[in-house]
Amino acid sequence: MAIGVWISLFAYFALMIAIGFYAMRKSTSTSEDYMLGGRALSPQVAALSAGASDMSGWLLLGLPGAMFVSGLGSAWIGIGLLVGAFFNWTLVAPRLREQTVHYGNAITIPEFLANRFPTRAMSLRTVSAIVIVVFFAVYTASGLVAGGKLFESAFSGVINIGGLSDYAAGVVITLGVVLAYTVVGGFLAVSMTDFVQGCIMMLALVIMPAVVLFGEGGGGFAQASQTLNEVDPTLLSWTEGLTFIGWLSAVTWGLGYFGQPHIIVRFMAIRTLKDVPVARNIGMSWMLISLIGAISLGVFGRAYAVRNGMDVQDPETIFIILADLLFHPLITGFLYAALLAAIMSTISSQLLVSSSSLTEDFYRLFLRKEATEKETVGVGRISVVLVGLVAAVIASDPDSQVLGLVSNAWAGFGSAFGPLIILSLMWSRTNGAGAIAGMVVGAATVMIWILLGWNGEFMGGPGVYEIIPGFIASFIAILVVSSVTADAGEYQQIQR
Repeated sequence: MAIGVWISLFAYFALMIAIGFYAMRKSTSTSEDYMLGGRALSPQVAALSAGASDMSGWLLLGLPGAMFVSGLGSAWIGIGLLVGAFFNWTLVAPRLREQTVHYGNAITIPEFLANRFPTRAMSLRTVSAIVIVVFFAVYTASGLVAGGKLFESAFSGVINIGGLSDYAAGVVITLGVVLAYTVVGGFLAVSMTDFVQGCIMMLALVIMPAVVLFGEGGGGFAQASQTLNEVDPTLLSWTEGLTFIGWLSAVTWGLGYFGQPHIIVRFMAIRTLKDVPVARNIGMSWMLISLIGAISLGVFGRAYAVRNGMDVQDPETIFIILADLLFHPLITGFLYAALLAAIMSTISSQLLVSSSSLTEDFYRLFLRKEATEKETVGVGRISVVLVGLVAAVIASDPDSQVLGLVSNAWAGFGSAFGPLIILSLMWSRTNGAGAIAGMVVGAATVMIWILLGWNGEFMGGPGVYEIIPGFIASFIAILVVSSVTADAGEYQQIQR
């Protein structure tokens, strides 16, 4: 492995850890500082932090891999996400920022729900915290799988850590660096590193498709289109060969945004309500550019591979293969850093949200109600490490697919929390009983759907993405249970 690659990667690692220590000095003295950055994020940092923590390794591995195999038909996932993110910023962000302060200055989603529905506070905090920790263990594992794949593909035979395989060594290194700055600097470190990582990711997704198309061996847009038509004309079609169920399963990824704790917590931490529109515009612009880059990379990477006789055994590694093949080692190292940025930004956010739930919604609620701020921050740091280790165990299988793990966790959160967040912010008749019913029904529907294999094949036809039945079932459960068990006390409190 060329020295230039290592120089770029070490510089990236050093920068992330340095930000962690800077954040430790600025904002880790209280639990609100450590877990929410003191609610002082600028719109720029909030926007890119939300985007980078959202667009994990799947943006540079999973989505280009799907595009590589299926062509533009898979781009509907990106379109659905773009629409979902816009409505999340428009409908949820301003209301959540305002209401989390109004209802007891809540610093976690479970705490907000408990304050919003006080008659079921204990049950809500417990159930929602369990859902967060369980699904985030799987979600975090998907990021570690991506890190393992990077090191397995790019550094084969180079790294030797205690006899571990290249894949396992990648998981260990990825987790180690993330833990270093997350444990030390908390939410502010995660948000600041997200901002830097978001800039790196976007730049990489502009550079890579441009070089693939117009660099040596690319042939330009016309030649790439001709090559793809010769391989399979459906690769350049948005609809050909795509069933209605397949299209619906793709675009409904956007529903998941409303229930992702690691994304919506950024709305809670933004500096002021007036900053939300600015953050939305920045975030949506970043997301549009990044998605176009990822889609272009997958489609035109397929054309490049065919034209140059490349054997791509794992489509999810096309970014890694092209980075190593087409660029100077220093640039290759930068592109690897971009992939690590996508991976680490999401892992760190997920670890911190899981930690905050374990600390605030278990430890402080059941074990040490009188815990000091210093003690709470310490428990939060320990919780980050514990969740990371559990995720590493889940990620130990090198055959895991990044997009598959992400889709399962995304659907779980989207169904358990999405309808509840929307209705708790926008429908005053929502009550505690309905909230619990929605969470349980949504999460259970997703898990049952996956266990029965109906996301792969349903009634003899193509599978239905589990977020569709999960989101619908959760929404209906909240409406029905809230309507038949109306709590007058909660309703009056909301009206005031």
